[in-house]
Amino acid sequence: MSDSRALVLGAGGQLGQACVAAAPSQLRVNGLTRVQCDVTDEGVLRDCLQRLSPQIIINAAAYTAVDAAEDDRDTAQALNAQAPQRLATLCAERGIRLVHVSTDFVFDGAAKTPYLTTDNPAPLGVYGETKLQGEQAVLASDASHAVVRTSWVYAPQGKNFMLTMLQLMRERGVVGVVSDQMGAPTAASGLADICWRLAQAPEAVGLFHWSDEGEISWYEFACAIRDEATAIGLLTTPVTVDPITTSAFPTAAKRPAYGVLNVKQTCHQLGVVQRPWRDALRDNLRAVKARES
Repeated sequence: MSDSRALVLGAGGQLGQACVAAAPSQLRVNGLTRVQCDVTDEGVLRDCLQRLSPQIIINAAAYTAVDAAEDDRDTAQALNAQAPQRLATLCAERGIRLVHVSTDFVFDGAAKTPYLTTDNPAPLGVYGETKLQGEQAVLASDASHAVVRTSWVYAPQGKNFMLTMLQLMRERGVVGVVSDQMGAPTAASGLADICWRLAQAPEAVGLFHWSDEGEISWYEFACAIRDEATAIGLLTTPVTVDPITTSAFPTAAKRPAYGVLNVKQTCHQLGVVQRPWRDALRDNLRAVKARES
């Protein structure tokens, strides 16, 4: 697809920014934020596609406020379910290749081994429900498509667990972090690379899973953030990380206790290897340090 035009929707978010940054050099890429292209407005979306004529779209636009979604179903539905359905229809009409990003929250977390793409979804809350509806709409469409589910996405900018932990650790001497929810962190930069690989592989159709390599708790992730941040001088005072239970930290939305995704099919089909989560974390913290210096 030399000299093809590509469009990244949701380019203001951490994944959207990573996708724009990681775009292959042979593609002419436009990244549009929610303000520049409101994916919930069919007229606006149609105009964007008419004006830019992309051959590839990566849809990183989503409502990701998991707890807020419980009281804001309409907005979550509009962004996570209706927008992907509309987008897939437009892509089918125009012959556009669509890569859509989904989440481990489509599962209930009752599994003990990494989820396969063939496992039955059973979301626990509004966020997971609406994301499932969106991915199902894309999968049922006539567009050339790939849907990639991911977990625990973070980047050196935006709103994410790594940056929240850094801020809390700088403000407090002690932080409590849930230790009975297991998952796999995913650096946005690595996920962006997978999105582009899928975008340029029209034979890759259907559902895919992606995360960095590993299976850890939020508590273990927080401890690693502390240790790696301390090692490079992002943290300069001692911090204690205390493990707590999910029941001791109630939230509006119920979280899956286990959200690890089996990525073997993706590795095989795209010829890629997972990166160890701690290596990716180290690089992301170095990027934070570079931004701050």
